[in-house]
Amino acid sequence: MDAALGQQWIVVSFSPNTTIATARHVTSACSHVPNVRLDGPVKATTPQTDLIDSVRYNATNASLADMTRLQLCLQRFPSVQGFTQSEPGDNS
Repeated sequence: MDAALGQQWIVVSFSPNTTIATARHVTSACSHVPNVRLDGPVKATTPQTDLIDSVRYNATNASLADMTRLQLCLQRFPSVQGFTQSEPGDNS
């Protein structure tokens, strides 16, 4: 239980109508950032679509510098609307 409470996540929000292919391109391009890893495969937000709203990174072991590197990488892509950092218990 304590391990779960210590987890940290970064949720990356994409622009409306972002395709899975675009999201995969973004996550692949930013996969070099240490100590942040994609939480599962990039998949459609709803069945029968090729669109995605967001992806989530596990940043439990990431330093502030690691999270800044991820942010800088993500900002290069116009399909990324933003990202939020959350921990268990946050209402996000």
